[in-house]
Amino acid sequence: MRVLPAVLGPLLLLGGAPPLDGVAGRPATVLARTEGVNITVPASVSLGSAFTGGVLNGSLGTVTVEDFRGPVNPNTWVTTVTATAFVTGAGGAGRTIANGQVSYWSGQAVRSTGGGTLVPGQPTSAQAVPLDAARVAFSKTAGNGNNTVSWAPTLRIAVPSGIVAGTYRGTITHSVA
Repeated sequence: MRVLPAVLGPLLLLGGAPPLDGVAGRPATVLARTEGVNITVPASVSLGSAFTGGVLNGSLGTVTVEDFRGPVNPNTWVTTVTATAFVTGAGGAGRTIANGQVSYWSGQAVRSTGGGTLVPGQPTSAQAVPLDAARVAFSKTAGNGNNTVSWAPTLRIAVPSGIVAGTYRGTITHSVA
């Protein structure tokens, strides 16, 4: 089965000093399709602001997987999530938040239809995982028939001390296979 990447470009604004660079255009959602399975994510999200040395928590909005493969048995799937580093300007020393400082938790389903066993990757903030590697965000582990599930994941970003104040950009990618 092919992977369906959906790119989300969250923004992080650090407080303490005015941003050093302007806000670029909104990143676009990239959506390749496998027949019968779709994934949708918000096109762009601003996570707010935090001071250096602080922690920023922000919702990514709703992620939805729709599986219309019907009687294919089993029609299981796994959604994974990855992240790039968050950078301001050209990046580099003092201008980068490593993806290992970015933690993710899926939370429970906020909406689901159809049959099957739907399993959140990280049901609560206590199970948050760093995005320095691909992580399971949500999965359907058993069953057949059409189904849809939506969840509203949260990011926690540990903002390093001593970095330059500015608008930090990164990409969160959800893929389903």
